[in-house]
Amino acid sequence: MQAEYRFQFLPNSAVSEAQIVFLPIAYDETVCGARGTAGGPQAIFDASEQLEYYEEHLGWSPFLHMRPCVRPELRQEDGETEAAFHARIAAEAKAVHDPQGARLLIALGGEHSITPSVIGGCLASPATIIVLDAHADLRSSYKGSPLNHACTMHRLRALSHRVIIIGLRSLADFEAASLESDAQITTYRAQSLQSEDGREAMLQALSALKGDVWLSVDMDAFDPSLVPSVGTPQPGGLDWYLAIDILHAVFKNPAARLCGMDVVEVIPEASQVSQLTAAKLVQNAISLWGKRNAYHEAPRDGAQAHVAYE
Repeated sequence: MQAEYRFQFLPNSAVSEAQIVFLPIAYDETVCGARGTAGGPQAIFDASEQLEYYEEHLGWSPFLHMRPCVRPELRQEDGETEAAFHARIAAEAKAVHDPQGARLLIALGGEHSITPSVIGGCLASPATIIVLDAHADLRSSYKGSPLNHACTMHRLRALSHRVIIIGLRSLADFEAASLESDAQITTYRAQSLQSEDGREAMLQALSALKGDVWLSVDMDAFDPSLVPSVGTPQPGGLDWYLAIDILHAVFKNPAARLCGMDVVEVIPEASQVSQLTAAKLVQNAISLWGKRNAYHEAPRDGAQAHVAYE
């Protein structure tokens, strides 16, 4: 029997009682580089135990006021086709997503191919998908599969979503041509984000977004000096505080409604640096979402309230 995963080792609540719902998806069947991202969800949950409950950027302890729910981990079953598994991902995401926004769904991968399936289950209408990623992922098919993780952005566009790629620094020539011709894809290449003007232009654009928004974080968006253990690392990526600024721009934008997020492509490593960075990023997102929804003013009867410090 699969062990029960916990975020920050806090007790799980039922979906109906939780404000934060995690959907772990252990899948790495189409990875192009190093394998091991199927172990990402468990590694992130294990690393999260090392985080303090207090979130220092906003100055509060989110789970004093909120409760998490970690759903059972999804894995491809023996004999299950790739298409059938992705359909099951979409169905599970739809079952736990709250279209009214009373819960934040956070999917943890696993490889990036899970993202369009999760979004497809949650969003009935086109939205803006903000993707932190080193790669363009615009192939219509790769190695015989249209569901390959190298096809993520192509699949999102096929669902009519607008896509914003942040941290891009690896792409094929035909992908570059697609970016030039598709007005519904905006890119902020990693090199342009090295300047203050480039960063400010990107953050202002995120702060001006309107309507439904989804945030997808491929951890290879980060510079490998910060996150070394991903399937396909590329030099020259995002730094930690720029990523935090991106979260603040998205979550604090009053005209944008965050419908959910996913964090993918972590390979567990002995130092725990990569998975701890992912866990810390998730904690920051939870803190921002909780404050935006005024949970810091709610009674202190969340999950942390029932845990004693040792």
